[in-house]
Order: sequence, then C-alpha cells, then structure tokens
Amino acid sequence: MLNRPLLIALIAGFLSATGFAPLDWWPVTLICLAVLLHLTWHAPTTKSALLRGWLFGVGHFTLGNNWIQHAFDFQDKMPPVLGYFAVVLLALYLAVYPAVAMGLAWRFTRLVKARWDEPDLGFVLAAAGAWIVTEYLRGTLFTGYPWNPMGVIWVPTPIAQLAAFTGTYALSGVTLLAAGALYLASQHQYRAPLATAALLLVAGFALNPGRPAEDMSRPHVRIVQPNIGQVGVDQPDYAPRVLNKLADWSGQPGAVPRLVVWPEGMVNYLIEDGYPKAYYRDADPRWVRGRIGGLLGPRDRVMVGGNALIFSEGKLAGVGNSVWTVDSAGMLGKRYDKAHLVPYGEYLPMRTLLAPLGLARVVMGDFDFLPGPGPQTLDVPGFGKSGVAICYEIIFSGQIIDQRNRPDFLFNPSNDAWFGSWGPVQHLAQARLRAIEEGLPILRATPTGISAIIDARGRLLGTVPAEQEGAIEAPLPRAAPPTLFSRLGNWLALLAALACVVLAIAFRRLAR
Repeated sequence: MLNRPLLIALIAGFLSATGFAPLDWWPVTLICLAVLLHLTWHAPTTKSALLRGWLFGVGHFTLGNNWIQHAFDFQDKMPPVLGYFAVVLLALYLAVYPAVAMGLAWRFTRLVKARWDEPDLGFVLAAAGAWIVTEYLRGTLFTGYPWNPMGVIWVPTPIAQLAAFTGTYALSGVTLLAAGALYLASQHQYRAPLATAALLLVAGFALNPGRPAEDMSRPHVRIVQPNIGQVGVDQPDYAPRVLNKLADWSGQPGAVPRLVVWPEGMVNYLIEDGYPKAYYRDADPRWVRGRIGGLLGPRDRVMVGGNALIFSEGKLAGVGNSVWTVDSAGMLGKRYDKAHLVPYGEYLPMRTLLAPLGLARVVMGDFDFLPGPGPQTLDVPGFGKSGVAICYEIIFSGQIIDQRNRPDFLFNPSNDAWFGSWGPVQHLAQARLRAIEEGLPILRATPTGISAIIDARGRLLGTVPAEQEGAIEAPLPRAAPPTLFSRLGNWLALLAALACVVLAIAFRRLAR
C-alpha cells in the first residue's frame, strides 16, 4: 500500500503528461513538477527522494507513452494485450531518470546547507541541473529514448523559440526552473518567481515570430498523405493500391519546379537494380521508377521511402529503411538509410535469446533492419540540399544533421499509423522543436497524418489532418541562419547543467 506522498507522486506524474500534445495542458505540467519538488524537498532520506521521483516517472511515462500499445495491434506474432504490459515495463525503466534527478537534488540540499531549513533557489537550480543531465542520458543511453522531453510542452507557446539558443534538454531545465518558481511562490518566497516570470514573459514577446510572407517564385514542395495505414499490408493488392493513391495525390507538373515527397516506406516494391532476380517477384524496378518518374515534370523531383536489400557474402543480411530521390527520367539519386532504428520495432535486440521466448519485433518481416552510417545530406537538384530523418530519428536532439554539410531543409518521412491518436501529434510537436533548434524547415510526410510543412521557426505552414487523404503544396521555406544550437549542439545542455549547479552552490554559500 502506497503511503500518501508516494501516491501523490504517482498521481502528479500521471497528470504531468497532459502537458504534451494532444491536450497541451502545459500549466498542469508545471504545477505537477512543483508538487514533485515539494515532495522531494520533504523526503526524509535519499532513498525516499529517489522513490518519489521514480513513482512520478512511472505515472508520467505510462500515460505519455500509451500510444505504444497500438503498435501491437498490427502484428500476429504476439498478442495485442502485450502492448499494455510493454507500456508499463518501459515506464518502469524510464522512471529511473527523474528518480536520479530528484535524488541528486535532495543530496545537494544536505551537502551544501544554507542558513535556513526551507526550500530555496539553490534547491531549484540543483533540481534543474540534475534534470538536464538525466534527460540527456535518457536520450543517449542504450540507444536512447528521448520521447517527450519536458521542453516540448512549450511548443504551443513562444517560449519554444528558446530552443534555438539552448537546445531541448536545457529548455527542459527552464521548465524545471519555471515549476520551481511556482513552488517557491507557494512557500511565500516571491523574488525568484517574479524574476522567472518576468524573464519568460520578455523571452516570449521578444522571440514571438510573425508569420512570414510566402515567396511564390521559389520552388514548391508538395506533401502527399494517402491515408492508407497498416490494415491489409499483407494483401497482394496493397502495393499497387498504395502506389496508385500516391500517384493520384502527386498533382500535375506546372511552371514552377515541384519537390514531391511521399511518406516512409510507402513504395512497397524494390526500386533499386543490382539484386538477384529472385528478389524481383512483384515488379521490375525499371517499371516502378518509370511509373514514379512519369508523374513529374522535367524540373521536378520526388523523394520516396522504401526498402533496400543489404547483402553480406552473397547472402541477404538485412533490410534498409531507405529514402531516394527520383527524377522524371526514373533515375535514382543517392540513398539514405535510417541510422537510428527502433529497438523491438525494426529489429529485435538479443535475437538469439529473445526469439526462442516468443518475442518478435513489431514491424512485420523476416529480416531485421540494419542501420545506416548516420546523418547525411542529399543533393536535390533545383531544390538545394536535404537532410533526412526517418520517422523516429526526428526525436533525437542534436543527432540529425551532418554538421560538415549543413542542409537547406529536412525531410522527415514517417509512418505514424502505428501510434494511435496520441503518438502522431506528439511526434509532430517534437519535429517542430527540431526545426527551431536547427533553424531548418522540415517537410513531414506520413501515410495517415499528421503531414506538415514546418518552417525554420517551428511554425506549421500547412498540414493534412490525421485520418484524411490529401496533399499540401507551398513554396519551399527558406532556412534560417545557423542557430547557436546548430553550432554547439548538446554541449549547450551540459553547459546549462553546469551553470545551474555552480549558481546553486554560489546562492547557498551566499545564504549562509
């Protein structure tokens, strides 16, 4: 039986997840984090602080990742009910990170004492610094899972523009500082809360971007959403049905060059030459490329997602989740292979151990996907240079751009048909934060939504709503000048965490 503080921690964590899309109740998240800081401050021991932080995380990640269960509805090797257990088991692990953050903050208050025995700015700064570090670790350890860092709650507000200067993880530290200001105000300490509120208001007004005027002379981009999900993917008519639907919504060539972009993995035929003939059972790749190229004008290009076969010593070793450009003559450009694969989704870790237990990856197929070499920039003649972040890759702050060859825009093909109603909107919010961080527009194409054109300040210039078929066409947005984050990356997060700790120590020393 949970005692009262532990039960409050669990409930506060659960409610804190409502600050993310689709609800966007970000004030609730701030209040819940303030409750967590209160519970941590009053914890009698380090173990108690860790446990309160862990239960907060269990509640937070259980609700926030509820969409994962839906992915189990589209495969027949494991029962769909297993998806509910997967959500909870993942939450039990992810909760370790807020637990460590609160444990570190609690220890700080005991190691660096002030004159008074009550919560103060030093404690809040220590909590913010610890949160930055642990959230960064969540995004990097064991391949990383940085879904919904706390900074994402600001995406509906101008405060999100701070990410261009801080990055996502340091923006999460700002979130803890804002919650800490609420907590201190509840303790009748008003100077720090008033200063925090003033700084956030100034930042909000100063960084609030106006909507840019469209430059109709620029090349256009057309994003296609066929609204065809995972149902029937194993049927023989699926591949031609999808290709026909993509063709229907790709529009007609015009006077302005068009970059047509299709969602992740929607070309269900092999389109590369050079494989053994036995693998071309469905269609000749020259016919497939000709079908695609026939949709284009001479200055148009299309970016498509499909599968590449990867051989080792003459045998099929795995599959690539890949993107190519195709021109009007049906010629392929350079290929990008997804580098950051989804564990248990696109490959089964420790396959020799887990497969005999009846576990399988969620994505159908007999071969695991194999990772590509990492961020790359593709030349798209007539449109500039494109970075590519396939689906899940877009959530990895600071890991999606080839720093030696900065692109002009990012292409984010995704398949969110697996992700229920909460997953797609959360995925879109994180893509918008990447645009702000890097100062790059993002072209996001998904089979069932939400597809979008995102400008370099994270604004939605056009969308195709979820569960609708359609297309959006607009001038290709321009890149912004390189941001501070695009130059320094996640070193900014570590510097912000260090600054929080140094300021916390200084504040407490002065308060003695």
